[in-house]
Amino acid sequence: MGIFWISLILVYLLSLSARTFASNNNINVGLIEVKQPNKVFTLCTILILVLVSGLRNNIGDTGFYMYSYSINKYTLAEINFKGDFGFNVIQAILQKISTNPQLLIFFCALVTNILIILVYYRYSNLFEIAVYVYITSGTYLVTMNGVRQYLAAAITFIGANYLFRRDWKKYFFLVLLASTIHKSALVLIPAYFFVHGKSWKIRAFILLCIGGLITIGYQQFSPLLFTLLEDTQYGHYKDFSEGGSNIIRVFVVLVPLLIALIGRKRLQKITLYSNEIVNMSILNLFFMLVSTQNWIIARVAIYFNLYHILLITWIVSLFEKKDQKLIYLAIILCYLIFYFYEHVITLKIQYQSNYF
Repeated sequence: MGIFWISLILVYLLSLSARTFASNNNINVGLIEVKQPNKVFTLCTILILVLVSGLRNNIGDTGFYMYSYSINKYTLAEINFKGDFGFNVIQAILQKISTNPQLLIFFCALVTNILIILVYYRYSNLFEIAVYVYITSGTYLVTMNGVRQYLAAAITFIGANYLFRRDWKKYFFLVLLASTIHKSALVLIPAYFFVHGKSWKIRAFILLCIGGLITIGYQQFSPLLFTLLEDTQYGHYKDFSEGGSNIIRVFVVLVPLLIALIGRKRLQKITLYSNEIVNMSILNLFFMLVSTQNWIIARVAIYFNLYHILLITWIVSLFEKKDQKLIYLAIILCYLIFYFYEHVITLKIQYQSNYF
């Protein structure tokens, strides 16, 4: 864990410096004036995230991807352009450069982290909070576990601008592109129609009630759920019985949403994209609720969790000026405790690399 603690400190300080020494260019995100973070410090932030992630040789399914890349030969001529062929195309191109599997891991880390951080650079209120929560919420760690799916999620996330502007053609193109890497990205197509509309309308509460009912009666709902997922990577998990996600994760997602609900009128004033960000966060909560019965469902939440982190950066500004420093510190402390609990106590993460 040592390398993770060091990188967390460095990345937070660098991203804080990026906001502190921001340029004079204002980003049009709403009522609050948000200056563009300093590009040099932002690049340094991305560099550390990419190096730590890209030079690892363990964590989650990293070993599987490295082994597969080592023993299989991928060529564009032999690729079957069906299903998740996009990832094989990437591997075929990379193997023309080197057969060292570290190249694949580094490439995925590079693209994933650059695309995600660029969206936070553009749309977050407090850039350092976005980066800090990205790490301490466990999202950064999951990019090293669900390698292929987070690569797909990052590709869709860079299309946040199209989502906010309702440019569905360009947004759907990115979703379809990402689906060639991981078909689960297609969940964002029906989600697009839920996201556009006022947040906290009756449909949001109906969705969360359905999530609660599915959670309570999971044994009755699971056959239907996995029938819908049978043609995806998750179809074979219908007989999976290793339990669900930690219920604490649901509360971690729920609390910022409750604050957003209470301060919804102000949130709509201070950011132009509050409805889309909140609705994406509601979808994130829905899937996290259901995932308490089967943790594999949490993988679907990956696409929505990235927007939830954006929401957290706007939470501080919902409070009175005199209380904002306290709320800021509370976010830092609470996520630090959660980070320690999950990474050290629960998962006992050990980082391995041939370079560090």
